[in-house]
Amino acid sequence: MAEYETLRMAAIAAVLAASSTRDDPSQAGRGPGESWAQDHKRINMGMSSLMHQRSSRSPWR
Repeated sequence: MAEYETLRMAAIAAVLAASSTRDDPSQAGRGPGESWAQDHKRINMGMSSLMHQRSSRSPWR
């Protein structure tokens, strides 16, 4: 009987792990967003524009 419960727990864990790889719609707003949205947020917070921030530390040296 203990073997049955172990297999059952393993099956439940596998289903939970497989279902958690999908995109969670509740987390959609937590990403940085598109460039225009990032720029809009930066300007509203009094920071420099995204274009200025990206060009200030250029990797092309």
